[in-house]
Parts: sequence; C-alpha cells; structure tokens
Amino acid sequence: MSQALLPYTLPLDQARLQADGESLARDAAQLAQFQQFDEALARAQLAAQLLPGNADILSLLGSLYLQASEPQPEQAITTLERAKVLQPENPLVMFALGNAYFTQKNYSGAAQSIEAGLKIEPDNANALFDLGNAYYKLNQYDQAIAQYEKAVSNDAAFWPAVNNIGLVMYEAGNKEGANTKWRDA
Repeated sequence: MSQALLPYTLPLDQARLQADGESLARDAAQLAQFQQFDEALARAQLAAQLLPGNADILSLLGSLYLQASEPQPEQAITTLERAKVLQPENPLVMFALGNAYFTQKNYSGAAQSIEAGLKIEPDNANALFDLGNAYYKLNQYDQAIAQYEKAVSNDAAFWPAVNNIGLVMYEAGNKEGANTKWRDA
C-alpha cells in the first residue's frame, strides 16, 4: 500500500482579497491622476485579477491600457467590453470604450459607443467633444459641428470645441468662419 501526500493549502480570505483589490484600484486611480500611467496599469491589472467582476476596476484598467507608455487598444476594448457587460448603464464605460475605438480608427464604433453613453449622461461636454471628433473623422461635418456646439453650450469655457468648429469650417471651405472661431477659441 502506498500513501499520497497532498500539500496543505490555506483557504482564501475573500474579505481580505476584496479589500486588497479595492486598495490597489484606489492606488491605480491616484497614480493615474499624477500621470504615472505605467505604474497605475500594473496596480489596476492586479486589482482586476483579484476582483474580476468589478466593472469600475475594469473600466479603470481599460482606460489605463490606452494611456500607458505603450498603448494597448485591443486590451482596452476587450476589458471595457467586459465592464460594459457588467454595467451596461455606466456612461463612463461607454465613453472610455468610444475612446478605445477611436484609437483603433473605428470611428463609427466610437460614435455608437459615445452616443450610448450620452443617452445616459447627455450633458457631458468632454463626451460631446469626442463624439464631434468621431463625426469629423467620418466626414460628417454638420453632425460634428452640432456636437461641438452642444459641448460649448454645456461648458462655455470649453475652447477646444470652439477650435474644432473652426477646423471643420476650414475643411468645409469656410475660411472666414474658421478664422473667426479660431480667434474666439
């Protein structure tokens, strides 16, 4: 007769894993605020491993994949799609996913995702600006200007939108209107 020895493994403490994952995510968010994206990415990856069902952490991780020194848009899209499944009504996930698609030059996908987020949070000036940029890349100049104007109406000091109205006017051949908008910006 022979005996088999099995190694003893400690039971996992779920509460401790939860706390550690949340702590890592907070650290990642703070590092991202100070534009230390690579360090933030490493912490967010660990947090996502500890808490794979947390949409907020996945959203943070997806955004960091785009901001790292070596952007990984494919990873960002995959991660943000997982976050979207977990929280389909989270506009920030939709906006981040739109930015990921834009980075991939999938401008129609970017527009669709940002539009979905704007249905939930319609007054987000940054998202309106990003939607204007997607329409601009799709050569839909009237829609682009409309989105830029909405962004300015929600935030009068949002000069990048005014600047891009001038850019679209210039591309459409209206050089005088473009110069006026650029001066306004």
